[in-house]
Amino acid sequence: MQSENHFINTQEMQKLAVVAFGGNALLRAGEVGTVNEQKINVFKTCESLLTLIKQDYNLVIGHGNGPQVGNILLQVEAGEKTYNIPQMPMDVCGAYSQGFIGYLIEQQLNNVLNKHRIKKNILTLVTQVIVDENDMAFQHPTKPVGPYYTEEEMNAVKEKHQNYHFALDPKGKGWRRVVASPKPLEVKNTEIIKNLACKGNIVITVGGGGIPVYIDKEKRLEGIEAVIDKDLASSNLATQIKADEFYILTDVPKVYINFRKPNEKALDTITIAEAKKYLADGHFTEGSMAPKIRAAIHFIENGGKKCIITDANQLSNPTNGTQIVVP
Repeated sequence: MQSENHFINTQEMQKLAVVAFGGNALLRAGEVGTVNEQKINVFKTCESLLTLIKQDYNLVIGHGNGPQVGNILLQVEAGEKTYNIPQMPMDVCGAYSQGFIGYLIEQQLNNVLNKHRIKKNILTLVTQVIVDENDMAFQHPTKPVGPYYTEEEMNAVKEKHQNYHFALDPKGKGWRRVVASPKPLEVKNTEIIKNLACKGNIVITVGGGGIPVYIDKEKRLEGIEAVIDKDLASSNLATQIKADEFYILTDVPKVYINFRKPNEKALDTITIAEAKKYLADGHFTEGSMAPKIRAAIHFIENGGKKCIITDANQLSNPTNGTQIVVP
């Protein structure tokens, strides 16, 4: 009993990190999104975590779900049209995506650990996140979900669903549906998440930014039509569990200003003040880098020690990423 207590205390003294997987952790440009494609991508991303695991970090993993929940919505719509199956709301579709993406990450991370003879428990938690039903985001949808469309395809979809909103991808990949992305206020069950992680278990949670719920007039939790940004939700989680470090994995090695312009510049280390200025100057687009910068600012301003934004392949050398720090 004495040695067991010593083991637990040692685990609890280790660094706690939250890692937010970007969309390319599951689905990459040019892929159609088969399960095998996503398994291969997840395995590669999980291998990048070995650097932190071998340094004895306690880990909590968040992940996106944009393409996946969009495809689920399309399947739900097709099921209603063809077989008269009742449509499920977006919060339920988000829960679907949490389950299957969590399963893929848990499975492939387990395969990575077995390959390297590392023994750890991994578990997935279906997670609700509280938002404000009156958040202005419901008036101005910005969060991309689902596949990319050509302009012709997008117009055809809009004819069938006149309440849908679309935006052009800043990287020129096409048009995507955008939905409300309210600010996450509280991640549920954070005490359990922290307790599990600090005992050496790897926890997969806030999938897709969490299932969006609000508290109604009777103080009951109710789902709401939205998708919460996974970086902001992961930042909120990292703050609530008092994580030491926060990693945002994306498809570029660093954050850039003047992105894709002749005077493009990669950023190595920036202060919160610099990050805010670049954000105000419009260097970062919504639905892309802007939420990541806000998530980093939120984490550092609320007690976080280090936030790095980078490609998963760069985790073995974090100096290759962009670090946001206190001045």
